[in-house]
Amino acid sequence: MASLSLTLYGCLAQPVSIEPPDVPRAPRGHIVVRPGRPGFVVAAPHGTTDPQTGDLAAELARRTGFGLVVAAGFAIDPDTRQGPGRRFQVNRPSEGAPGRPPSEDVPSDSAQQIYLAYEKRVQEAAQGRLAFYAEIHGNGRRETAGRIEVATVGVDREFASRLRTLFELIRDAYLRGHPATPRLEMVVEPADKVFYAASGAKRDGILRFPTRALHFELPRIARVDAREPYLVILADFLTQAATLPVGR
Repeated sequence: MASLSLTLYGCLAQPVSIEPPDVPRAPRGHIVVRPGRPGFVVAAPHGTTDPQTGDLAAELARRTGFGLVVAAGFAIDPDTRQGPGRRFQVNRPSEGAPGRPPSEDVPSDSAQQIYLAYEKRVQEAAQGRLAFYAEIHGNGRRETAGRIEVATVGVDREFASRLRTLFELIRDAYLRGHPATPRLEMVVEPADKVFYAASGAKRDGILRFPTRALHFELPRIARVDAREPYLVILADFLTQAATLPVGR
């Protein structure tokens, strides 16, 4: 259902074949692409294994006018009561489990093929230089349930503080008219300490390429319980953050 709904946004779905597969029952995933404003891309590499992130990215791209890339269907093992199943990480050439540190990722030929396909689709959506890249992830970590974490590329401490302040201004303006909306904080590296630092994607993956990148980790509240309010807030935030000047 999650991958099906992406077709409603007019995206071109491109299947990814693994040849030869080096995992049993290799998943038949696909990546959807929709070009938008050249150089600006919103993406969700775990569009189905991070629930609701594919549709969120699609809606954010629609509202901002940015290009869109969503990968879906790249789970290897299903989730169990003991924990999340293994998946292709997609935004880097490795396999691993959601929520586990990048040091536990395992490289494979299949993961490399999927990553290269994803990298190509991001380049297609960017239509040239990748100036601004926003990547949407989700997590169920109890300790971060009340905040949005943003790992960054091309952002220094002062600029990270300005991004946090921008979010707070947009959020608070919205909350004045919608006081029942849950109030989420935002932490932005390197001004703030984040649990999800995206170190693997920075070292070996897609985050090597953007001039500026924001890697979002959204709690359930932002993806499900207060989805519509935070779509409005995040769309406004992305639109302004993408062109926020470096100097004061």
